[in-house]
Order: sequence, then C-alpha cells, then structure tokens
Amino acid sequence: MSEDKRKLLEVLHLKKYFNQGSRQEVRAVDDVSFDIYEGETFGLVGESGCGKSTTGRTIIQLYEATGGEVLFNGQNIFKIKKSAGRNKLRQEIQMIFQDPFASLDPHLTVKDIIAEGMDVHHLSGTSKERENRVYELLEEVGLNREHAGRYPHEFSGGQRQRIGIARALAVDPKLIIADEPISALDVSIQAQVVNLLKKIQRQQGLTYLFIAHDLSMVKYISDRIGVMHQGMIVELADSEELYRTPLHPYTESLLSAIPQPDPISERKRQRLEYQSKKGNGQMKKLREIAPRHFVYCAEHEVTEYQQKYKTIQNEKEESRDEIN
Repeated sequence: MSEDKRKLLEVLHLKKYFNQGSRQEVRAVDDVSFDIYEGETFGLVGESGCGKSTTGRTIIQLYEATGGEVLFNGQNIFKIKKSAGRNKLRQEIQMIFQDPFASLDPHLTVKDIIAEGMDVHHLSGTSKERENRVYELLEEVGLNREHAGRYPHEFSGGQRQRIGIARALAVDPKLIIADEPISALDVSIQAQVVNLLKKIQRQQGLTYLFIAHDLSMVKYISDRIGVMHQGMIVELADSEELYRTPLHPYTESLLSAIPQPDPISERKRQRLEYQSKKGNGQMKKLREIAPRHFVYCAEHEVTEYQQKYKTIQNEKEESRDEIN
C-alpha cells in the first residue's frame, strides 16, 4: 500500500478463545495482527474453521475479544464506553453477512430493512427523505423502487444479498466487513455481487475487509491478502504477489485446490496436502521474507523462505526468457 494511504483499521495481537466445558479451550483467533488502509480491500482467506469469520465478528464486537486491540481511526474500539461513541462506531463499521436470508428480518419490508439503520442513527429526516434514500440505495445495488414494499422471501439469494449491501450502505459507513458474502450464492451470481462491491467501492471510496474461503475470488477483489490457518495468519502479501509467489505450504495447498478452466490442465492438477508441523519450541511470528511479503515462521526459517522466494523468481524469469 502506498505511503500516502492512511491506516483506517489496525488489528493488534487479537485473540478470541472459546471455552467448551471445564477443560477444553478453542483458540479460534490466536494472536492475529494486520492493518487495513483507507480505500483498500483486505482479503482474509482460509478453510472453514480457520477463524476468519470469528476475526471479523470480534472486530465488530459481536464477540468479546479475549485479548489484543483493534484501532479504528487510531482509537481502541474496545475501550469505547460511552453510548454515543459506540453508536458512532456502529455507524462507521458495517457488516454484510454470509446468509442473505437469515440476516434479513422476514417480517419487515425491504424499505424498513434498509432504513432500519437510518432510523437508529437519526439519518432519515422526514418520511419522504427516508423513502427517497431507500429508492436511491435500491437502484445503487441494481434493484428498483418497486422492490421496496416486498418481503425478503420474495427475492432470490443474489437479490437478498443486494438488499443486505444496501442496508449496510444506508448509514454511510467507512469500513464494511463482508463475511463470506458470496458463499451461499450460485456461482453464476457470485461474480455479479463481487463486481457490485467493487463498483460501489470505486464510487464511494469505501474500505473492505473481505472474508472468504475461495482464494481465486479473494484475489480478484483484494489489494492484499492474509491467509489464515488454525486461528493465525500464516502468510500476508499483496494479492498478485501471493498468487504468483506462495511461500507457506498452507498457501500452496489452497492454491493447488483451485480448479483450472482448461480441461487438460485440470486433469493434470495435483492437490498439495498440507501437513501441519509441530513446533520445536522456537517462537514463530509473521516475518518479512521479501518487501511486503510476510510468512509465519521461526527466525531460523527466514533464510529458507528467502531462498525459496529467490528460486521461484528465478524460475519465472527463465520461463519468460524461453517464451521470448
């Protein structure tokens, strides 16, 4: 991210543990740190159960953090006690949920669903202004004003997710946490929703935390990507860099699972199975292997990853030379 961009969100050593019974503890999020800059999309990707959705929900305080800090515009949101400050934060950070049906109240019309946040934060003005704003939002997400009087069950999954996006936009947020916003949709609809999010971001300068398990889709929408495994970020890099030069074995495993559009390539594709290694007592953390490219490793592994990075780069240069 360029130097002229400002950090909007800073996640510092975030932890969220769940207790299951008297002895068992699940470390869903275990010492996660990353930054998100104004106007960028930060992708958080990993298999189900890796802790990515818990990270998003803990940031927005749907879950109470076990430890760590989250700074929004430089302020630790976990220390905001006054109701006015908490309400302002809820307005500035919105969430789009995975299930576009369960997240919409079936007893409310689309108009009231979208306007609910406006009413709570006293943004709607007169009833006419409220209605016109709902119409604007519906058109912005690709629906029309005739949809305002209908109920959620009358819409397809893709349309319901568009309603969820309109609801999030209604309060003019600065950051939107999109928690698996396309996983419940048909493949044919997923690209439409992602393109809509990209379009809205360009128009409004929004910042996204985009959470998903599909690395190819995360690459398409994200500027930078953090790869999560067992509650930790194991690799973090610019989107193109991560896709072209994966270093951590878990990232390589995720990439190897992406289907190829070419039938011949798909038949030859080999899935790399990731085997988690037990720690040897040395402290692991995210370490910079190449500029802006971080891998979760011990200090003695840095040289090994740096050599791996150089090898991949050299192979690419040789391949380009052969083509030319």
